[in-house]
Amino acid sequence: MKSENILITGITGQDGIFLTSSLIEMNKKANIYGISRDKSSTFINKINKFNQNLTTENIHIVNTDLRDKKQVFNIIEDIKPSQIYNLTGPSSVYESINKADFYRKSIPNMFNNLTESCIELRLFPSFFQASSSETFDKNNTLPLNENSSFNPRTPYAEAKYEVYNSVRALRETYDWNIKAGIMFNHESEYREQGYLFSKIIDSAIKIKNNQLDKLTVGSLSYIRDWSFAGDVADAIMSMNFSSNSDDFVIGSGLGTSIEELLNITFSEFNLDYNKYVVVDSSLLRIGDPQKIISDPTNLKNKTGWYPKLNIQQLIERCISFKLNKP
Repeated sequence: MKSENILITGITGQDGIFLTSSLIEMNKKANIYGISRDKSSTFINKINKFNQNLTTENIHIVNTDLRDKKQVFNIIEDIKPSQIYNLTGPSSVYESINKADFYRKSIPNMFNNLTESCIELRLFPSFFQASSSETFDKNNTLPLNENSSFNPRTPYAEAKYEVYNSVRALRETYDWNIKAGIMFNHESEYREQGYLFSKIIDSAIKIKNNQLDKLTVGSLSYIRDWSFAGDVADAIMSMNFSSNSDDFVIGSGLGTSIEELLNITFSEFNLDYNKYVVVDSSLLRIGDPQKIISDPTNLKNKTGWYPKLNIQQLIERCISFKLNKP
């Protein structure tokens, strides 16, 4: 394959790690430029541990502030990417409620700086934009697909929905291969701390090691659609390489309750979660839907993508990594 320059924002997150590895495995001549505030050495060490067979000499971490239009313009002018994957931006729904103005401005601003720079330079690379299931109306009939109605309820969701609409407008205006993936919950061993999935696994390990007595959760009955981040990265690539110009829902298509998640995780340690888990409904976010499940049928049919790991395998993978982490 020929040499090409690929730009990934938010490269040091879990999606960026899997995506970078897959892109280099597909094209060893590709130059990956990752925009991140983290140190280059930190990411290189992390991805080397993830894939020891990977050649990292073509990975370049660029310290660029995506909120600064001039900096963004300069990096795009310099590398002239053939592909852009925009995975960056603040992503805490809870935090956005207290930092509403920041979220409403920063997420669209970073996207606009990328796309406006491309337009001004007359460059129209394949462009993937990460969107969110948080943008859907909570009263939709399940499962949720591309035709489900939208009704963002938080500053984070509002900002993501604004960008989603911009993607569609740019695609029509410029005949641009720019697409949005509406992503549901996805997890891996590289997921940041603080999310429920990681919290449950970390707590089970601590309880097994007598380092923690109890785990408090907001509900046992809430159902969410959890996928493996590696599968999501494959879906992102499938979208970007597809001649189909549609936006797609990215999820497993299966719902797992918090109780099921607890049972699978604690059973891995021969523990009965009922003895250690406390339910405190005050932890729940007001207005959160009881059940969220995706319908990725269009993505499967039009790109051939299919998830590889089920929820049991995902939990086992994360536990194994955490137990063997140096």
